[in-house]
Amino acid sequence: MDAPWQIRPARSADGDRLAVIERRCFGDPWSAAAFEDIFRSSTGHGVVAVRREEVVGYLVGRVVAGEGEILNLAVVPEERRQGLGQRLLEAGLAALAGAGAREILLEVREHNLPALDLYQRRGFRPVGLRPRYYRNPVEDAIVLRLALAAGA
Repeated sequence: MDAPWQIRPARSADGDRLAVIERRCFGDPWSAAAFEDIFRSSTGHGVVAVRREEVVGYLVGRVVAGEGEILNLAVVPEERRQGLGQRLLEAGLAALAGAGAREILLEVREHNLPALDLYQRRGFRPVGLRPRYYRNPVEDAIVLRLALAAGA
């Protein structure tokens, strides 16, 4: 059976819906304006997952001088544990690689075991620690890196 989601490029008009998802998923959420700004930027890229015309997940990143960064990846709680995070990650990596990224970096809460598992299964490896990086609640961030194959 085909997956129930469609993945498409994100756009600035998605900002309001992404901000709603942020508030459901994160203690220190981005605003709609922050999403709109990243999508209007020449360095910003993203993908969204849509189910029945409703955005249910997204990945937002940027590429500067060949270095990609995943800024946020979120899936609404009722759509989790079904493979959507992995699909968003793959689509997002393709978009960032297409924009010239040769490597991808990201931060993840040290106790976010599902996210750590997702990224490490994809080949991301820990390269650093940012003490007290996250707020609400305060927590360290693990910095992960993925080198992309030439032509990826």
